[in-house]
Amino acid sequence: MYSIGIGPNLRKSAYFDATVRDGVRSFSVYNHMLIPGHFGDPDAEYDRLLNGVVMWDVAAQRQVELRGPDAGRLVQYLTPRNLSKTRVGQGRYVPLCDYDGWVINDPVLLKLADDLYWLSVADSDIHLWAAAIGQEKGWDVAVSEPDVSPLAIQGPKSEDVAAKLFGEHIRNFKYFGFAETDLNGIPLVLARSGWSKQGGFELYLRDSARGAELWDLVKDAGQDFDIGPGAPNDTERLESGLISYGADMRLQIHRANPFEMGLGKLVDLDGGFDFVGKNALARIAQDGPARRHTGVIIAGDPTPPGHQVPIMSGNEEIGFVSEFAFSKRLGKNIGVGLIPSEFDPAASFDVQVDGARYSAAQTSVPFL
Repeated sequence: MYSIGIGPNLRKSAYFDATVRDGVRSFSVYNHMLIPGHFGDPDAEYDRLLNGVVMWDVAAQRQVELRGPDAGRLVQYLTPRNLSKTRVGQGRYVPLCDYDGWVINDPVLLKLADDLYWLSVADSDIHLWAAAIGQEKGWDVAVSEPDVSPLAIQGPKSEDVAAKLFGEHIRNFKYFGFAETDLNGIPLVLARSGWSKQGGFELYLRDSARGAELWDLVKDAGQDFDIGPGAPNDTERLESGLISYGADMRLQIHRANPFEMGLGKLVDLDGGFDFVGKNALARIAQDGPARRHTGVIIAGDPTPPGHQVPIMSGNEEIGFVSEFAFSKRLGKNIGVGLIPSEFDPAASFDVQVDGARYSAAQTSVPFL
């Protein structure tokens, strides 16, 4: 039995008290903030995600706000994805790279106005990086972390819950589409998005003092659909082929570039704009990536979720599985990782877990 000491260096979310009241059983740390791990029955949470509706406290998915006349100029410089056709009310998945071309985050960008953008970031200090670049460039843009706390509802019945809360018009939202709105006077942004392939919405609360109130409104609206609390699900994300910055790649542990992660189509080297890492990414595009992202099926009995483990070909370590878990839907242990680009896609290899070796085969992602 382990516990996390909650000190002043770890922030609580706007929904912390509500999650404790509703039975949270574990926390992780994400963007220097506590984020629920599960509520006592991970299998039930997984089932709700696949067949019903689940609500997640994802306030640790912090926003980096870019505001000012040069906000658009800065956000375009931060990503290799061409944003010239991005409209107000439209989100974009945008890789961010350092000057050597390594991915340092993969946020969703929300364009709220021509001079106002949010980067909904994964776990790293992008606020500090973006602010430093803006200052060094001398651009007229303020970079900050606004009072915004996302709450996600995910699963096939999430649209019904959202329609009950906001009206039938939300069924017309396109994926990554969003609108500024309110609920009982609570200011928020409603987006069709979320870290699953089961469909859903994210409610970006804009007043942290009203977190428990928003939590209860969503909880009450979802009672007819058997809503329950949960947390972003690693098994479902593996099955669905979603990339996880921090798990699949992290600059300080197992760095990767966009081409290795299958994100090359989001790198626009011919768009006529400059961006961080452009020269490095141009060289990689010319030479070809050294590694490729692959799905992995691991032989053996069902296994609990695991962290990075080495991929072995004979006595040589040739790559790694970044995360793996047992998929009930497939009845197999599955994972994702990076291997050399030249390695035969039909060849098998071994995965080494806690000193034991298990045979494994490559496969495409998503698994489902």
